[in-house]
Amino acid sequence: MITTETVVSTLKSFLKDEQVSINETIRELHSKDESYHEGQLPDVVVFPSSTKEVSDILKVANDFEIAVIPFGRGSSLEGHIVPVKKSITIDFSLMDQIIEVRPEDLLVRVQPGVTRTQLNKELKKYGLFFSVDPGADASLGGMAATNASGTTAVRYGVMRDQVRDLEVVLADGRIIHTGNLAAKSSSGYHLNGLFVGSEGTLGCFTELTLQVYGIPEFETAARAVFPTVKSAVDAVTSILQAGIPIARVELVDEQSIEQVNHYSETNYPLKPTLFLEFHGNEAGLAQDVEFTKEIMNDHGCLEIEFETDTAARNKLWDARHNLAYAFIHGYKGKKLMSTDVCVSITDLADAVLFARTELEKAGLPGGVVGHVGDGNFHALVMIDMNNAEEVERAKQFNAALVEFGLQRNGTCTGEHGVGIGKMQYQEKEHGTSLDVMKTIKLALDPKNIMNPGKLIDIKN
Repeated sequence: MITTETVVSTLKSFLKDEQVSINETIRELHSKDESYHEGQLPDVVVFPSSTKEVSDILKVANDFEIAVIPFGRGSSLEGHIVPVKKSITIDFSLMDQIIEVRPEDLLVRVQPGVTRTQLNKELKKYGLFFSVDPGADASLGGMAATNASGTTAVRYGVMRDQVRDLEVVLADGRIIHTGNLAAKSSSGYHLNGLFVGSEGTLGCFTELTLQVYGIPEFETAARAVFPTVKSAVDAVTSILQAGIPIARVELVDEQSIEQVNHYSETNYPLKPTLFLEFHGNEAGLAQDVEFTKEIMNDHGCLEIEFETDTAARNKLWDARHNLAYAFIHGYKGKKLMSTDVCVSITDLADAVLFARTELEKAGLPGGVVGHVGDGNFHALVMIDMNNAEEVERAKQFNAALVEFGLQRNGTCTGEHGVGIGKMQYQEKEHGTSLDVMKTIKLALDPKNIMNPGKLIDIKN
């Protein structure tokens, strides 16, 4: 049997002492993410500084048949980085360089430890920005691993839409590229699409080439209040059908607005509310705003306010982005569970109403919010992790939402990923397609060392 001492000694033969840690505090920091899933300590944490070092680490892990868990910022929400067996956690925080900005090509090449905030700070010098906005200041490697999304997906797409190329280290240490610099290709299998969203089960990302965008000439934000969830969702559907270039559109229910008011010191009406943002040129947006007002009024909008001032827009979106923290702050001692179901836009209003009804049945505090432009909604539920009965009620509530979504040909996760929490639903959602996924997994990782126990259940 391979001991931890042997593993550490082998790793230190090519890594510096400070790059290899068995310190319990460091292991504890790498034992859990921001989810409610129970943590477990990895055996050792390593901090590589190059692709070559990642390759050497994976060769050791593959030879010793020890699990490897890629770790970005630990902001994932389904237990993606929680060890389930003897494991090496690879922390990519030292690989945080923006390697190249290609402004004319609207591309950037980065290491996986770069965060979206760090990238956007650099891109601003070129009049550019990176669009994917999951809320947390996540690492770009982790965002690609979970196919992250967020508030701007309705206009710019999700993480998978931004990836032009990945440098990936496979389980046996081989280094491959999944794409190139070309805007399109009909050559070979679409490896970008395969690896983005693979949650560390197929390999480790060591470089990413990403699409970026020009900072819009003009931005307008709005807050619109509606009498019902259905009227709000119907208004969004009409806006999308009208071809209005909306960049963000978020639904926040009454209970969530109440938490926003407490936490952000706002005084918004306690009604279903849409937070919206439009990008474009000033003349065009003026027309879009007037058209949007007409559509909103046609759907019974009670109140609508537009903001063009940067500070006012930031305050509006800070209130939305800080909603999870508003609930955490409002229910001290409880843990946040964020559900993540995605359905068609036509099913969204029923899904949100179903979530609110089930949440009240469960007797759990929380709110329902949604990226209504793409049918993705979340219930933010506060639970006492020391109360087993309450935890079970929360799990049953989550299961009910997933079942609702799958019955309508939706998905169990729109953006958080599968991890540990959604594995049980994979067969029901994918059917025999899951066998194809398992075949791919075993072809690339026959010893099942890459983040085992996540995404796909492989017995070994």
